[in-house]
Amino acid sequence: MRVMGVDPGLTRCGLGAVQGRPGAPLTLVDVGVVRTAADDDIGVRLVAIEAEIERWLDQHKPDVLAVERVFAQHNLRTVMGTAQASAVAITCAARRGLPVALHTPSEVKAAVTGSGTADKKQVGLMVTRLLRLAEMPKPADAADALALAICHVWRGGLTNRMADAIAKARASAPPSRIRRGSAS
Repeated sequence: MRVMGVDPGLTRCGLGAVQGRPGAPLTLVDVGVVRTAADDDIGVRLVAIEAEIERWLDQHKPDVLAVERVFAQHNLRTVMGTAQASAVAITCAARRGLPVALHTPSEVKAAVTGSGTADKKQVGLMVTRLLRLAEMPKPADAADALALAICHVWRGGLTNRMADAIAKARASAPPSRIRRGSAS
């Protein structure tokens, strides 16, 4: 499975792609960061992020996009920028019919380090080790994007298999006698 991770942000949007499957060594495909200037118009910033995500999707042809789930923070401005960049990534994937998985920061940290409260340095060190890199990806947004992709390979594969099994079971089950949306 090839997974592209997106650590959304307006100033720095981390992008990372890995190839692998659960239980097997992972391979780095690419890693990078889209940077936009804080004093640029919001529309210009979002278009720049979109263009780079589209370029990555064309170049790396992922099977799925893993995006950090936006969570509540005290800084509303940060949350808004993260949500806007996240929406751009999700829209780019949807245009192509690519599935999108949302993972919380604590879920990603737990998958990569074993602790949902790991700090950025611990995440970066484990990403470096898991992908057998010579040095830690910088800035942290790049390492975080790779961590999202790794998390999805390891956790998303199981989730996808479970969803497939449930769908097959439902398809082979006898039809229900209860009709929804009807008073009879």
